[in-house]
Amino acid sequence: MKIYKDLYWFIISPQTLFHAWDIFKSDKRSRPDVVNFELNLEKNIFNLYRCLKNKTYTHGPYRGFWIHDPKVRRVHKATVVDRVLHHAIFQILNPIFEPTFIAFSFSCRVGKGTHKGVDATRGMLQKESRNNTRQCYVLKCDIRKFFDSIDHRILLSILERRIRDPDTVWLLRNIIGSYESNRSILWDKKGVPIGNLTSQLFANVYMNEFDQFIKHTLKVRFYARYTDDFVIVSKDKEYLNNLLPEINQFLQQHLALDLHPHKVEILSYTKGIDFLGYVIFPHHTLVRKKTKQRMLWKFKDQMNHYRCGRVEKERVEASLRSYLGVLSHANAHNFSVNLRNYFWFMRN
Repeated sequence: MKIYKDLYWFIISPQTLFHAWDIFKSDKRSRPDVVNFELNLEKNIFNLYRCLKNKTYTHGPYRGFWIHDPKVRRVHKATVVDRVLHHAIFQILNPIFEPTFIAFSFSCRVGKGTHKGVDATRGMLQKESRNNTRQCYVLKCDIRKFFDSIDHRILLSILERRIRDPDTVWLLRNIIGSYESNRSILWDKKGVPIGNLTSQLFANVYMNEFDQFIKHTLKVRFYARYTDDFVIVSKDKEYLNNLLPEINQFLQQHLALDLHPHKVEILSYTKGIDFLGYVIFPHHTLVRKKTKQRMLWKFKDQMNHYRCGRVEKERVEASLRSYLGVLSHANAHNFSVNLRNYFWFMRN
């Protein structure tokens, strides 16, 4: 295992910070806090650099708000200067950990994502069912309050196996310690905020421990994970049942995590596998009913804003393209046509 030292000066260099700003601002240039930061860009970046250089930097407070994605989640938004630093950290650390991740981890990785996760799961089901000629099953699990349950001590110990630079570890402690969930107990701090880019990296680093256990200790052949949702495919239902105690024990003892008691199930392929917003059947794939309902509600709401002049036509068209992209990965021709027709009818 390769050990990395002297990373800190790469992370905090003005070159890295300005590059991080360019990436961060790309889809946020119209937001007031981003506009204000850019008005004094050089001053703000060099102030951040000096604080990091002198190690007087302290992560700022968060602003919390709720989103539906599709579950109701509490997102915590950091200040612009902190988010720029998150991007700088991600630039330097992600290439270190990315090669250690398994191929079937699909969350927040270049070239991965929900659609690739669904395609891979569909492929595993095809192989295990021998092209739909025999029955197979899926163990589908969800981790309870995953982001709020990530243990700070365990996370840091995993990061420190590869990163032996005291200054970088100091910075990571600062970032990780800037937030704690209501699942923290005394000195046992837990939680990373969903809104941080670094949290995406931390989540993958944390759950990579579980991925390695599944693939190399339990030697599971067909396994896929997206953040805290994972599936295991097998023709043997009893085999899947027998995996559960070992999975649960590893999560509790090594990562201080628990399976969601109401979201552990063994599903029959012929009855459909609900995963990542799609329902996979032997001969077709559907978009989850709730996903379509939410999509239609959001699009209608956006069209109403457009007709009142509060949203530009280009933004509505971009949303339509996004929805049609989601639908293109399933057998959803009629629903796609209905969305297009609604847009053409309502736009005038």
